[in-house]
Amino acid sequence: MNLKAVIVDDERLARKELRSLLVDFEEISVIGEAKNLTEACKLIEVGRPDVVFLDIQLRNENGFDLLKQIEQNFKLIFVTAFDEFAIRAFEINALDYLLKPVNPKRLRNAIERLFVEEHEEKQTELRKLEIDDRIFVEVNERSYFLQIADISHIKASGDYTEVYKTDGKRTLIEKPLKEWDLRLPEKHFTRIHRSTIININRIEKIETLFNRTMEVRLKNSDEGLSVSRRYTAKLKEKFG
Repeated sequence: MNLKAVIVDDERLARKELRSLLVDFEEISVIGEAKNLTEACKLIEVGRPDVVFLDIQLRNENGFDLLKQIEQNFKLIFVTAFDEFAIRAFEINALDYLLKPVNPKRLRNAIERLFVEEHEEKQTELRKLEIDDRIFVEVNERSYFLQIADISHIKASGDYTEVYKTDGKRTLIEKPLKEWDLRLPEKHFTRIHRSTIININRIEKIETLFNRTMEVRLKNSDEGLSVSRRYTAKLKEKFG
């Protein structure tokens, strides 16, 4: 298994040092480097890396802002001189958090975790579901079939997801949002936020708020669901 990597750091020597450490891993191919977020976004969109090594304190920029500018279809490993951002990093599901100067052993551990996760994801890749399909789920030691068409929206809750049904009922299921995102039919479901997937057939109205952000209202639901800027264009495409 060969994986593509991108290094984002405003210091040339730091990029050079990390690249030299990654030479020891034949399965990792560094396809490019970026010194700021603009370069990083372009490189990621074109190169589609499997993993991004990201510094946090960039010159006049914050590495966390990268995730606001681009859809995260890659694993993220932070590489920084500051340890105070570790909790926030893991809250956004970073694969690892390495302190500078990078310890080769810690880097090896991170790479091993990367390959384990990539392997597990490939093992769990399943066929796309259709809107008329049913899936077998287990909830509180009770098993039943869930009709895909009966799903109104889904919210992330750690390693679980809260599935909201069209009848207003809510179920906590041991399945990560990423797996739902891979399997649900794109014609009927779309992601509107890092933590939310909606059934577009259930949309009642879409509102533009005062700060130019968008909010979706679904049928039989009083809750307004925020649309992050990253997914706004994707939602608009669904409606031509």
